[in-house]
Amino acid sequence: MKTLVIGANGKIGRQFCELARTAGLPVKAMIRDSDQQTWFRERGIETVIADLEGSLRHAFYGCDQVVFAAGSGPHTGPDKTLMIDLNGAIRAIDLAAELGLSRFLMVSAIRAETPLDGPEKLRPYLAAKHAADDHLRASRVPYVIAKPGRLTDEAATLRLATSPEEAGDNRISRANVAHALLHLAQERALTRREFVLLDGERRIGDALA
Repeated sequence: MKTLVIGANGKIGRQFCELARTAGLPVKAMIRDSDQQTWFRERGIETVIADLEGSLRHAFYGCDQVVFAAGSGPHTGPDKTLMIDLNGAIRAIDLAAELGLSRFLMVSAIRAETPLDGPEKLRPYLAAKHAADDHLRASRVPYVIAKPGRLTDEAATLRLATSPEEAGDNRISRANVAHALLHLAQERALTRREFVLLDGERRIGDALA
């Protein structure tokens, strides 16, 4: 059983792929072009070249679940937000449903359900995430939605909180998100669940029980 990682070349995606390889979880890293392959090949991680804005179906072959960690990034305009965070996510969800994949793990955002409450420049991204999350909930695909807070580049602590009240803050390291995704990817029986992900004090397995 293999996990397709969409957004594998991003900061969270790379860390997740490396953790999965170490843990013995087979993954296929979806990347946009061959220039991105070297990093993965050096670590013995399988890649497939595909594009959320183009040819995509072939990436799913041989995989039984998806980790969707793609994002248009903070330096792109609303056009990329629409094409990647909204349309790209919906295309991936529809393909997972059509091909009968067992699970879809979505990396969303903590305020996705209330986009107007977010910072003004983030609202299009949050609105796209909200629509994609709703599409996933309505699909035939068993899912888990992870909603990280404000991302940092701090080292992993392997400790989480699942609400701002518990955390006392709204931050989480990308490393902790990657470790949480690894746990969720390995917990195959966990479906139709949603988790806020923040840096905290509980062990990952306890926080995501």
